[in-house]
Amino acid sequence: MATVSVQPQLGLELGSKLPEDKKSPSTGTGRDVRLLIRKNEYTSGTAGLAPTYLQANLLILPSCYADDFRLLCARNPVPCPLIAESSSPGDYSSFLSKVPDLSGSRMLGDIDICRDVPRYNVYRNSRLAEPGLLDVTDEWADDHVAFLIGCSYSFESALQAAGLPPRHQVQGRHVPVYRTSIPLAAAGIFSAGSYVVSMRPYKKADIPRVREITRAYNATHGEPIAWGWDALERLGIRDIDSVDWCDPPLTTDGRPLGQVWGSDDDVPVFWGCGVTPQEAVMNADIQGTAISHMPGHMLVLDARDDDITGLKP
Repeated sequence: MATVSVQPQLGLELGSKLPEDKKSPSTGTGRDVRLLIRKNEYTSGTAGLAPTYLQANLLILPSCYADDFRLLCARNPVPCPLIAESSSPGDYSSFLSKVPDLSGSRMLGDIDICRDVPRYNVYRNSRLAEPGLLDVTDEWADDHVAFLIGCSYSFESALQAAGLPPRHQVQGRHVPVYRTSIPLAAAGIFSAGSYVVSMRPYKKADIPRVREITRAYNATHGEPIAWGWDALERLGIRDIDSVDWCDPPLTTDGRPLGQVWGSDDDVPVFWGCGVTPQEAVMNADIQGTAISHMPGHMLVLDARDDDITGLKP
């Protein structure tokens, strides 16, 4: 395995593996997963949990920045697909859905946004202050607004069902995540920052099918934004083995992916990633406390695949 330096910005040590949990809710409903997390009986990554249930990235901001963040999402819908937000400032237990024909209560019921994510990051004045917290109840303020951003973990069960399982799931790792050189369209205080992407390698021959499957998931990043070994240069990624967050990619036999550079059997495929809002926060002058999920540790919803794709199982 390649040796990769630690990027502490978002609170997840590269290549790290969290301790095994008492219970691993690989089956069951979104609510089942949330209740285990709420009791701190599950505190690890959420890839592959509760198949066919959607997952979401989380960003909590002071209400004075809410309009700017909504505009950021509207101008950058691929990396920042906004699917829900707090029903009102200070409300951590009910949400307004932004997905047509899907109510907030059907998307997410029985929710405590301060305790139902496995691990949180806390930012103070745009700087990461407390990574990996299990509970942010004491950090929540009456003027906070929670935003839910679609997550690409949501389409992974469809890829699995099609015989195209994401490699990080098979290997029990976190999905590789990279910062790119693609600038975000600015919105108010969010005047800087760039796209963040996740990557899953596939055989060249399988990429058309992968694109077709994920295209229906526009609310959770949709189809890839780039693929191929030459995509690294277009995205401004210097080294496929040097991720910015989570785990570096491996071949099926456990070698660093860069050792098979150019192979048609291990082609990098990149999607927009919901870590992008955290990147935007770190590049903005946000005063006060902001809260997010820790990368790879998502909120599991009650909504299902077909609630956003229209494709019935």
